[in-house]
Amino acid sequence: MNNHTSEAVAEFDGVAVRYGRTSVLDGVSFAVPKGSVFSILGRNGAGKSSLLRCLLGLQIPFRGRLRLLGQEPRSGQRALMRRTGVVPEEPDAPSHLTAPELAALCGSFYEVYDHAAVAGQLKRMKIPAAVPFGSLSRGQKTATMLALALGHRPELLILDDPTLGLDAIAKRTVVDELIDTLAVRGVTVIVATHDLGTVERFAEHVVILGHHRLLLSEPMESLKHRFRRIRGPKSAAFTGFHTVREIDHPWGREAMVSDFSDERFESWRAGQEGVEALSLSLEEIFLATAGEEAES
Repeated sequence: MNNHTSEAVAEFDGVAVRYGRTSVLDGVSFAVPKGSVFSILGRNGAGKSSLLRCLLGLQIPFRGRLRLLGQEPRSGQRALMRRTGVVPEEPDAPSHLTAPELAALCGSFYEVYDHAAVAGQLKRMKIPAAVPFGSLSRGQKTATMLALALGHRPELLILDDPTLGLDAIAKRTVVDELIDTLAVRGVTVIVATHDLGTVERFAEHVVILGHHRLLLSEPMESLKHRFRRIRGPKSAAFTGFHTVREIDHPWGREAMVSDFSDERFESWRAGQEGVEALSLSLEEIFLATAGEEAES
């Protein structure tokens, strides 16, 4: 979707997050390349929102180092917010103001603010111009926050569970607008979510958090290539693969593997009949790495 460079817009180096004696994350390290669409996934309580708060300078990590657009988040927070757009998990704005009034208010905070583009987005997403923010639906509030967050043409857009609580129609409206925006503006995006089906449509790189640590950080394309479901006859033995799970069926056997390659599969299938390799959804991969099944 976008052209990547090696320049990182966000860096996490050995980040640990604790609340009292409770450890949420420990030793998390990864970088977000400029121009990427980066998704942070994890179960509820895995530390996704905490990680974003640390990156935005709103929370101090227990340990570790962070860089946002080349600066330390807390010391450079004011300047960094001029270059960053944020859509929080809970849409938050003065409840008595309408969307156009909120756009005018936000525009007064920036030297450059594209009022025409914001108005166009609000119109495309069918946000009523005369209804106060507090009376909008959850989906309309999120759509409004997205439009406002893009008004100052940020280099980086951070979204914390943007589809949380949205019905199917509202979710499609927000996601379609987001995808269109990414295609046109080329902005770097970090989205933290547990909405795996939605994020699979547009994420280019996936981070999965679980068990207080970073479980994986990998481009979506390679992740979906190396995780596969292999099916074979009752006699099939999945030697040569790292199997995440094996299941016996009346018709044969299948295994979910995490180290699939075309060469390995072709070598394994030689001399066997009824063998096939199937793609896995991001949700299936997530459950294999961070779900309850992975804890046993």
